[in-house]
Amino acid sequence: MKSFIIDGNNFSNLDGFFCEIDKLLTKNLDWKTGHNFNAFNDLLRGDFGAHSYEEPILLKWINYNKSKACLGNDIILQIIEIILDCNNSGHDCKLELY
Repeated sequence: MKSFIIDGNNFSNLDGFFCEIDKLLTKNLDWKTGHNFNAFNDLLRGDFGAHSYEEPILLKWINYNKSKACLGNDIILQIIEIILDCNNSGHDCKLELY
């Protein structure tokens, strides 16, 4: 299982989070991804250069408490629900918080 590290020290707002995700989950795209929750869900599904379509991945979120303080509980909960695929959208992600 491929793993990717989300570093809470690399962003302080939601747009910064999406930029961090772009760096991790996309490679060699000649277009920009959307910075919204639907696009985030698509990136987790894969096939954007970092991992194959529907390939299981592990996200290790370091400095998570900083992210939670900067983004707030509501946004953090939305992000976690998407990562854990609470709406059964078809990706296979595990999450570890540090």
